[in-house]
Amino acid sequence: MAARIYRPAKTAMQSGKAKTESWMLEFEPEQPRKVEPLMGYTSSRDMKSQIRLSFETKEEAIAYAQKNGIAYSVQEPKETRRRVVSYSENFRFDRKQPWTH
Repeated sequence: MAARIYRPAKTAMQSGKAKTESWMLEFEPEQPRKVEPLMGYTSSRDMKSQIRLSFETKEEAIAYAQKNGIAYSVQEPKETRRRVVSYSENFRFDRKQPWTH
């Protein structure tokens, strides 16, 4: 029974960082998922795969795992770097390539 502790990334449908500040503890699947041949549904008999616990901080999630004897691995979030580009950058006089339509 292993778990992973991570901070979820923002979805492609979001422009903001909603629901990305908390830390999640999620159990690793113990059994592979099965595809039902007739309808194509994916199912699993692993009930622990349905459990997702959220915590305010990484330390709280680690303390919970240690208290309950759960083996865990921590995945640090990858911070995105945003390039600051303004519209006026298109018309700079020292551009490497000339601006065209």
